Amino acid sequence: MSLIPDVALAENTSQRLPCVVVLDGSTSMANGGAIDALNDGLRLLEQDLKADDVARQRVRILVLRIGAPNDVEVVTDWVDAIDFEAPEIEANGATPLGAGVRRALVEIAEEKARYRDNGIPYNRPWLFVMTDGEPTDPDWERAANECRAAEESGQVSVFCVGVGDANMDRLGRFSPRQPLLLKGLAFREFFLWLSRSARAGSQAAPSDAIQMATPQDWAMIPGRS
Repeated sequence: MSLIPDVALAENTSQRLPCVVVLDGSTSMANGGAIDALNDGLRLLEQDLKADDVARQRVRILVLRIGAPNDVEVVTDWVDAIDFEAPEIEANGATPLGAGVRRALVEIAEEKARYRDNGIPYNRPWLFVMTDGEPTDPDWERAANECRAAEESGQVSVFCVGVGDANMDRLGRFSPRQPLLLKGLAFREFFLWLSRSARAGSQAAPSDAIQMATPQDWAMIPGRS
């Protein structure tokens, strides 16, 4: 596998915490102001990560959008938080969730190979998957099994978040960890939680298990009020 050299990794050999965010950019996200709230949350993520002197050097971010026109779109390629600029997610197309997650797993494997090539220690990668619907690609179940297996083998930590009328049963197939349902349009609270978790995680040793903060202000367990 031939990888493109990353100048940021060559110049900054600090330990990294890689974080991939797979975002639903399907047509339904245009309803009820969800897409605007999502983009507002991404801007908060940028601001909060850059405010931390350690996280801005150690947290690496990749943002993938699923929908049209290209099914899976890299809207933010791998970048250190100090250089992260919040993308503007648009709402159109279907929900190829399986394809998005499979692309995320490939990107994570390639990123870890770059770390090894540059002698960079790293924490276990995080993968966040957020959707307001259900997978529309025909082989999503195979991708879900691959994602779950990657979590169970310690390759990645997978966090699934449903929005609105998301099919939580299908979303839950992607990880052994229970999916959570966003409270209304609490995207800012979610991304602030993500940022604060990453800020804490960036200071943990690669061998340490990172304890995520309890997501009380933005999440609820499906089926409970």
